[in-house]
Amino acid sequence: MKEMIRRRTEPQGRKVYERVRATTGADALFVSDETYKKYVSSYFTEGGYALADETGVALFTDARYIEDAEKELSPLGVRVEDYSGKNRPELFLKRYKKVAVPFSEISYAEFLKLQESGVLFADATEALRECSTIKTESEIAAIQAACDIAEDALLKTLPQLKEGMKEREAAAILEYEMRALGADGTSFDTIVAFGAGASVPHHETGDTALTFGDEILIDFGCKVQGYCSDMTRTFLFGDDKKHGEFKKAYGCVLDAHNKVLCGLKEGMTGGEADAIARNYLEEHGYGKYFTHSLGHGVGLKIHEFPSLRKGGEETLKNGMVFSDEPGVYLAGQYGIRIEDTVAMCDGRAKTFMKKVSKELTVL
Repeated sequence: MKEMIRRRTEPQGRKVYERVRATTGADALFVSDETYKKYVSSYFTEGGYALADETGVALFTDARYIEDAEKELSPLGVRVEDYSGKNRPELFLKRYKKVAVPFSEISYAEFLKLQESGVLFADATEALRECSTIKTESEIAAIQAACDIAEDALLKTLPQLKEGMKEREAAAILEYEMRALGADGTSFDTIVAFGAGASVPHHETGDTALTFGDEILIDFGCKVQGYCSDMTRTFLFGDDKKHGEFKKAYGCVLDAHNKVLCGLKEGMTGGEADAIARNYLEEHGYGKYFTHSLGHGVGLKIHEFPSLRKGGEETLKNGMVFSDEPGVYLAGQYGIRIEDTVAMCDGRAKTFMKKVSKELTVL
């Protein structure tokens, strides 16, 4: 796993440039959003921009990053240049006739500044989404490493949970364990919910203390090379014999989760995937308590395309990575979510998570 963590994902700028050139006639691709800069150049920076054209891929940054960026990116064929002076985008872009920019990821103020270059602009949003939705081998390896770390960290955290511990303390332990195992950071703010707080799907981790008989819902993930993992597990902290309905609902959520893993096939839509879980939960009386979509794309962003939601029309294809996370939430009582990060591979859904049991565990 350490080798996968060290391995840098390859820059995708050339691929996206070829796509926007074919669809819009643009002779360059410009991105300044942090995530898309990483995707195009294979390097995260604050500020600056990445550019791809017929000559290759370049990252324009400042003195904070140049030394390390050159060391990391030169072997990948990415040019690194200073962001200042003649390389300011409103000046540098003057050499082109038409430049593709992701309109969805740029502020109006920045776009007004770019227009000082006098070039024509086309929207690169769709091309970036299409390309980034299908993951490469190195992207899959980074996501797998992030999933491995998340599972290993959870297994290290669970024995440390004790009565009286606050939610934020449990979250801190889990985040420490992920960092110690090699994660770059968290995919999002870790959610730890004790007791009835789990009935809020995106509960705000706080000062609720753990008591015997509580349920525990933990939704978390980490990053490797910028790529995210996402998983949720739900437990009982001791069995006070008062959780009969909870256990019944848990079994249905687990069945729905597994039916998705078994039933998903390449060519299905996001809506058809969502219906596998939603229809099953409706048949068992829990449909109205499944209050969010089945899943979302996972990559450099924790919420990407495709969207596995009711009525979703996006077609699922090999190389896509997304979550499988059915849930049931009864306000003020309990909440259950079981989530894996999965990939479409050889026409079927395959989970990255294989270490932490999804059967109901009493801690």
